[in-house]
Amino acid sequence: MLEYQRNAYNMNIRHQQSDISNPSPCAILLAAGKGKRMAAPDQPKVVFPVACEPMIRWVVRACQQSGVKRCVVVIGHRGEQVREALMDFESVEFVEQSELLGTAHAVQMARPLFEGRPPCELFVLAGDGPLIRRQTLIRLLELHRRTRAAATLATAVIDDPTGYGRIIRTAEGQFDRIVEQKDATPEQAAIREVNPSYYCFDSAALFEALAQVKPANAQGEYYLTDVPAILKAAGHTVSVIEAVPPEDVLSINTPQQLAEVDRLLRRRLERESAMTTEKRT
Repeated sequence: MLEYQRNAYNMNIRHQQSDISNPSPCAILLAAGKGKRMAAPDQPKVVFPVACEPMIRWVVRACQQSGVKRCVVVIGHRGEQVREALMDFESVEFVEQSELLGTAHAVQMARPLFEGRPPCELFVLAGDGPLIRRQTLIRLLELHRRTRAAATLATAVIDDPTGYGRIIRTAEGQFDRIVEQKDATPEQAAIREVNPSYYCFDSAALFEALAQVKPANAQGEYYLTDVPAILKAAGHTVSVIEAVPPEDVLSINTPQQLAEVDRLLRRRLERESAMTTEKRT
């Protein structure tokens, strides 16, 4: 059943793409991390299988089905395994992050591939989030265009926000900044609206803001999560939409978490297959 579903996704991808008008958005996928607590800790996390496929394939597929025409994948240690996992996808390019200095640094590695090209709408997504949905990306892009934002974030409200960056809002309910778990005060840590790393940027604004990111945090890393606040301080519009279903916000850092995400995605695929069958009968 899953083999059939996977083939159907690949064969019909052009027919399932969004109706969002051109120019088409691009995407940067962060895929340089290792699965340090997984069964094979020296293997890139994004190639561990979920529902019979390397998990990054589900992310690329969701991007392409939402209208993305060009995916740039940031790879690191044993990046050849990621290349091999995506070899049959069209319009996928790769860039290497040789030092893991943070998510902002990872995105900066992709900058040369966008130089000399017109600015574009640019998704930045985690390559280890196979539960990502096409519909979520479409809603994110629609809000980004409607508000003419420099950055748009899709957030989620979850019961246990441990490990995620918290969305800090102003007294008026507007976006203020993202605070990572290790930098949060007890009051901030109690916030349940989190950042599951679904971003859409104006590419020119993004790359300009990246130059201002500093590693002034508990991790000593260059955080991509600092960029929306930098853009807001510069007078740009930063939009937020609570668009990520709570059940889609599951980290994969252990074999147990991998098994849970695999179970959820298989169940979703079976449900979608059953709905398709009902429509045909």
